[in-house]
Formats: sequence, structure tokens, C-alpha cells
Amino acid sequence: MSDADCETHHPDGRFRVVVTKPLPGTRWLEELAGADCRVEVCGGERPLARDEIAAAVGSRCDGVLTQLTERWDAELLDRFAAAGGRVLANYAVGYDNVDVARATALGIAVGNTPGILTETTAELAVALTFAAARRVVEGQRLLAEGRFTGWHPSLLLGKRLWRKTLGVVGAGRIGATYARMLVEGHKMDLVYLDLHANAELEAFVAAYGAFLASRGERPVSCRRAATLDEVLESADVVSLHVALDDSTRHLIDAARLARMNDDAILVNSARGALVDEEALVAHCRRHPSFSAALDVFEREPELAPGLLDLPNVVAVPHLGSATGWTRRGMATLAAANVVGVLSGWPVWSGDIDPFLAGDPPAAAPSIVNAAELRLPLLGAAQRPRDEAVNSDA
Repeated sequence: MSDADCETHHPDGRFRVVVTKPLPGTRWLEELAGADCRVEVCGGERPLARDEIAAAVGSRCDGVLTQLTERWDAELLDRFAAAGGRVLANYAVGYDNVDVARATALGIAVGNTPGILTETTAELAVALTFAAARRVVEGQRLLAEGRFTGWHPSLLLGKRLWRKTLGVVGAGRIGATYARMLVEGHKMDLVYLDLHANAELEAFVAAYGAFLASRGERPVSCRRAATLDEVLESADVVSLHVALDDSTRHLIDAARLARMNDDAILVNSARGALVDEEALVAHCRRHPSFSAALDVFEREPELAPGLLDLPNVVAVPHLGSATGWTRRGMATLAAANVVGVLSGWPVWSGDIDPFLAGDPPAAAPSIVNAAELRLPLLGAAQRPRDEAVNSDA
């Protein structure tokens, strides 16, 4: 990739930072330029090929802002380190596309963008859940194909989720927020699976249950399952919110699908490879009352053959964090990770909100291998930077 393929900003900057795809907003660019970074924004709508990324890194590169569609394995990280790379900021909360262990061995800090996309992604998961339950996509197809002949008592009868059982696999930020939206909004009982008990989520459900009881209504319930099978067998809706690694790849396979209720809804807004997509296609064909609602796919941008032909599948193109505010904020956090590391600042240990307003802290908001690299931490009570910045994330 030549310089002509990239748009350069602040060309006389001390640090060279490569951005592998144009990002929304302007604050992230202002942050980098303000830290004396020469910023080269490469690519366009399509993801950069591996050789294009390597060419963009070139012989000297201090930092990169990367995409979850890029595989930063040992070979590419070695190339980056040889060019003087010090920080890789992933434009995502997940970082399964990065060999963090190799990056750590090379002394490269790996950043991500947690916190900011929690509610946005949970909202999309809720939207998928109800689109599947109420057969929204089937209804649109019916209209588009001119097959709607008028209201009918049995036209596209869907599933009522009120007072049903919700299963959440992975009760981290997004999973717990999704659960709260449906428990509070639709009085669903909750069964969740996580390596650790989520005391805050359990307390919320208990408090809401007590409120319902005070009004003479049946309280909602919450229990932490011991096994995945317990969730699959008891829930009317199962939503996946776990990270992708070797232990969770094809977490939902043919055998696990067979344990779910015949009319259950499976929602995946986390990572596509959590689900064996070919097994899902076969299961949906055999069980027409079963529904799948997907925002992510096993081999993006490709989909398993036949997936989109199924009437009981709702699929959207990886839109979990796709609101303007969220995507601009993600760019701001990614840039702040680069600025923080290149400036020699510590790593932030508090909530990320201060980075989205004026006077952000003199820190990198989120470095996933900070402990391994023995980077110092900065607490939320300590001083922010002296200069004010644009509050548009």
C-alpha cells in the first residue's frame, strides 16, 4: 500500500500512527494530532487485506488503530514490532482477533473500547429478540413480495415473551444489561450462566421482584445455572454474551441445539463462531417453530449456505454497536489508548465516561495486557489533563 492509498493528517507529527479504516467523528483525530501524531488513515468500505496492512505499517510505525475484522497474529505483530510498534488499539470491546500473548512478549500494549457500547449492543440484542418472536422479517417479506391479502386471524402468529424465561449466557456488562431490559420491561424470569456470580444483577432482580410483590403481582426470579445445558433446557429465549476463545468456539453445536425447546429463540450478538452455523441451518430447517436472531456470523462476511433463506432466521450485518454516538465514542477511546501509551501515561482504572467529556484523564482508558506489561495505573480520583477537549465523542 502506497502513501497515495492513505489520507495523511498532521504530516509533521513526531509519532506515526496508522488507522486501518476511516472512523466516524473528528475528536479521535484531534486527539491524535494534539499528541503530535502523524495519522495515516487507510482503507475504505472493505477490510484491508493482510499484505495491505503490512504495507501500511511499513518500516516505521509507532501505533495502529485496528479493526476486529483483521487478524493480528504473531507474524503481523512481529512486523509491527520491527517497525517500532508500541501500541495496538482495537476498535472493539472484544480482542479475539489479536494474539495478545505474542503482543505482550513483544512489549506491545493492546487496547480495547469497553463500557461505551454496553447499552447500544444490548438494545440491538433486544431488537433481534422481538424481531424473531414477532416474525417481523417474515412480515416485511410478505409485503415486499405482494402476498399480503389483508388481515387474517392466523397470519404470522408469533411468540409472546411476557412472563417467559430468559436465558443469558455470559452475564458481563452487555449480557447483564440485556437481561435487565427484558426482566424489567417484560417481567421475564432469568436464568444465567457465568463463571462468576453477578451479585449486582441478582440484587436488581430481587429488588424488582420485591416491588412487584408489593403491588400484588408475582415477583420475577433469578438463578445462576450450574451448566449451559440447564440454561438451554429451561429458557424460552437464550442470548449469547461470551467472549470467543478455544473453549467457546461452537459453544452452541448440534447437540446443544437439540437440548433447546422446539419453539425457543437463540440470539447471538457476541461473536459468530460461538454457534456452529451449519448445524444451526439444519436445526432451523427441522424445527420451523424454532427461531434464530443473529448479528454476527461464523465466517463474516460470508454466511452459511441457506441461512438467509430460512423464514425462522433474523439476520443483520453486525450492527451491535452501530449508533453514531457509540461508534464516535469507540474511536475516541481507541485514539486515547494510542495517545496514552505513546505519551507514557498510566492506564486508567475507573469508568471510561471521563474520556468522552471535557478534561479527560492523562491516561490510556483500557489496555488489556497492562498487568503483564507492568504498566502503572491511574485511579479515577486523580487529576485529569489540564487542557479541555471537544466533548463530541
